[in-house]
Amino acid sequence: MLLAIDCGNTNTVFSIWDGTRFLATWRTATMHQRTADQYFTWLSSLMIFQKLEAKIDQAIISSTVPRVVFNLRVLCNRYFDCRPLVVGRPDCLLPVDVRVDAGTAVGPDRLVNTAAGFDLYGGDLIIVDFGTATTFDVVDDDGAYIGGVIAPGVNLSLEALHQAAAALPHVDVTRPEKVIGTNTVACIQSGVFWGYVGLINGIITRIREERDRPLKVVSTGGLAPLFSQGDALFDVFEDELTMHGLTVIHQYNKENGNL
Repeated sequence: MLLAIDCGNTNTVFSIWDGTRFLATWRTATMHQRTADQYFTWLSSLMIFQKLEAKIDQAIISSTVPRVVFNLRVLCNRYFDCRPLVVGRPDCLLPVDVRVDAGTAVGPDRLVNTAAGFDLYGGDLIIVDFGTATTFDVVDDDGAYIGGVIAPGVNLSLEALHQAAAALPHVDVTRPEKVIGTNTVACIQSGVFWGYVGLINGIITRIREERDRPLKVVSTGGLAPLFSQGDALFDVFEDELTMHGLTVIHQYNKENGNL
């Protein structure tokens, strides 16, 4: 079975794929200090708790935090006796092309999302991912990644607001009942929620104008359903887009004799 690992700046997600479906998915905070032994203790405990008897013999890793990759590779080598594919490394083949400026390093999460989006919906896509950053990835008609937009993430913006103005409290991100807030919390919630709706719709509209063709908008990430309530221009929400992309890339390498 395949262990798919998606390591982001905030959280790391582990999923077990049996070839047709995900048997389990778990999430932990991303910490570069965590050792391979700690990962295995945590992971094996969860598998026992869920009575999951899965023999993991393959693995693939996508990580936006280079410092954690070493211990994740050790985890796979030591405890599952396999060499993991690492998205973004030269020895990991991609089922889609990357057409950006020479010398530009594209985040592995964006490559994985592109592969997943093209596999599920074909080309001509905008993929909006709500993570630590809010990213917009543009997929050409042949599935190639051709660039995108990076904006500060919602929670990152809230944290920056709180740090820069100590008198302002932390608030939960939610859709406010009214645009005009009548207390501090409501004012912040309105600014964040409707501000991001405006940002999302504005960027999507400009990308569509620049591409001058119909583009399907796929959203993913924890806050995507929330912003769908604000008339954001999403066509579909995919909760497991990144994990699906990891299985697509792994299968592509397998079919091309790279495993």
